[in-house]
Amino acid sequence: MTNIILCGGSGTRLWPISRTLMPKQFVKLFDNQSLFQLTVARNSSVCTSQMIVSNTEQYFLASDQLDEMNKKASYLLEPIGRNTAPAIALACLALPSDTIVLVTPSDHLIKDEKSYQNAVARAYELATQGYLVTFGIAPTFAETGFGYIEAQGEEVKAFHEKPDFNTATRYLQAGNYYWNSGMFCFKAALFLEELQKHSPAIYDASLQAFNAAVGTDMVRIKHDDMLAIPEESIDYAVMEKSTRVRVVPANMGWSDVGSFDALYDELPKDAQGNTINPNHIAIDSKNNFVYGNERTIATVDVEDLILIDTGDALLVSRKGASQKVKKVVEKLKASNSQLHNIHLTAHRPWGTYTVLEDTPGYKIKRIEVKPGKRLSLQKHFHRNEHWIVVSGTATVTVGEETKLIRPNESTYIKMGEVHRLANEGKIPVVLIEAQVGEYTGEDDIVRISDDFHR
Repeated sequence: MTNIILCGGSGTRLWPISRTLMPKQFVKLFDNQSLFQLTVARNSSVCTSQMIVSNTEQYFLASDQLDEMNKKASYLLEPIGRNTAPAIALACLALPSDTIVLVTPSDHLIKDEKSYQNAVARAYELATQGYLVTFGIAPTFAETGFGYIEAQGEEVKAFHEKPDFNTATRYLQAGNYYWNSGMFCFKAALFLEELQKHSPAIYDASLQAFNAAVGTDMVRIKHDDMLAIPEESIDYAVMEKSTRVRVVPANMGWSDVGSFDALYDELPKDAQGNTINPNHIAIDSKNNFVYGNERTIATVDVEDLILIDTGDALLVSRKGASQKVKKVVEKLKASNSQLHNIHLTAHRPWGTYTVLEDTPGYKIKRIEVKPGKRLSLQKHFHRNEHWIVVSGTATVTVGEETKLIRPNESTYIKMGEVHRLANEGKIPVVLIEAQVGEYTGEDDIVRISDDFHR
């Protein structure tokens, strides 16, 4: 069985921890492990291989975290997201038709792994019998943020949209309604057959996009081909229309960790109910979610608050209201801010950069390049750059000249000059970059060639 791990989504309800270029599934929130890593470990025990479906801007995060675990996977890279039906269709097209797949999101938490393994085993049995299987989570309270599956045993009677509180309460009391987990199990060929039957436009466009894709272990879908695929969820495209659907009810300690309230429930706490944080000084404060790794956070006489400090953004919310955080992200997008998109420290395929100072007219960064990696060959139209190496030996190309820059040495790149930074050594290269110009935005990059196909 192959585990298809869906890595899309930016987790806007967990802003400012989660951002577009570092979404919640890759943030290490659980004993220095990410939800993605927990997903990989959990499914490695029930599957023989894994395929990561990811945005092209995020796959290297998955690759780096797999390397930490000494795990391998194949990749299917989407230039833009078109929801779960196209993502799963493209992944199934990349696999042998008789493969049974276990489709899982990358950002869910499951605490009862034995119950999970039992549920997967039953789903596998049903998949071999020719069914599209979904997993229904036994509800523990009247949740209005999830879709529901109405079932009679393992037979699905209906899928229901997110209900109001009274309807959710009725579902909870009825006993045969389950939270829709977003996890599935089926034969690749059967899913494609049902997709072609019920949503032929998605199937046809996905097949065309896959046939035009490049790569084998890393399949890259072309931008225009992906854009041509209708955007739709697997539930709407297939599961709600097919007569070959079954559900495996399960009680596995499942959470989608979709809000700070949900995340608070899963993190360790002190005797006063505050999340454990060595940077937090609590004076007569209780039941608070306090997150911050950079500054000391002191609370006095407060309770039931969410305090999230990421260096460049501070979120303060009452517990119970954290679903509204996505409205903050909407306002940031409307104002053309980059705070929804990227942290002060940005992870790139070649390493990281941290913005130390960003003022009109100049920007200062700390750049770290991994051994054997290099940035794109590029130029800028609006800024000059000064590089000072702090540690390691940098290989720097400016125009036609390539030279080695060692610690305490520097170089200068004039506006418009073609240049590249590389690390040909065995230890990381760390340097300070000072950008000077009227515009220092990240989109002032013209890539001439790039190892990472950006």
